[in-house]
Amino acid sequence: MNRPRFSLRRLITASISILLALVFILYLYTHLAKDSWLASLLLDYSSTNHLYPLSIQNIMWLVFFIALGELWERFFQTYRQAQQIYLHYLPEDERKVLQLPDLNTLYQTVYNSVDNHLFLPSLIKRIILQFNSSRSIDQASLLLNSSLELYLHEIDLRYNMLRYITWLIPTLGFIGTVVGISMALNYAGGHVQDPQLLAELTKRLAVAFYTTLLALLQAAIITFGLHVIQAWEERSLNFAGQYCLDNLINRLYIPDAPKTVLH
Repeated sequence: MNRPRFSLRRLITASISILLALVFILYLYTHLAKDSWLASLLLDYSSTNHLYPLSIQNIMWLVFFIALGELWERFFQTYRQAQQIYLHYLPEDERKVLQLPDLNTLYQTVYNSVDNHLFLPSLIKRIILQFNSSRSIDQASLLLNSSLELYLHEIDLRYNMLRYITWLIPTLGFIGTVVGISMALNYAGGHVQDPQLLAELTKRLAVAFYTTLLALLQAAIITFGLHVIQAWEERSLNFAGQYCLDNLINRLYIPDAPKTVLH
């Protein structure tokens, strides 16, 4: 049930992001003077673009806000992961050892928690189940290491969409530049005798390069957010693994079996 809810939440986040992008574009449109430097840079809102609001910049803003929505979703999920360490699922008294009756109680507590699908509760449940079936501390430790590797891979996969967007935005910028240069050269070919040709051609070429400049700025912002949040999420997983190692695996205790006396 968690995955469908997560997918629905991402869809809602994307819808809100698109709405915010449209509001942002409308705000710039109503507050920037046509043919101004900022209007050309941010929106391609100029007298040379007769198809406005159809512009590469507006498409880039839509993609950029979708990426911001993805970053917010990852930030929200990472915050939830980081807060799990403060719920104190496990006893933290260094003198406490854990035996099977204690583990049964801990398992029920974690299983009944609201966020039992997050990293830390999931690790605790897996380790307890493994130890309950194998009675082996070594096996429980190996399971922890394997689970951490799997979760690290899962975290990396969660950022695939953001990595694609960081590639897509500069690509859109380059496409806009190529289209702008083509249109500028096409205009020059039809106005060879125009005394204002050089000034107009320079203006059109400047607008063409604005798309690449804006794209690089947007990609830099998204890339910075991606690396910061992913590092935080991986650090939260490391804390969860260390917490399980210190307060669960290192406290597991198997009483010595009574010796059988042969007569």
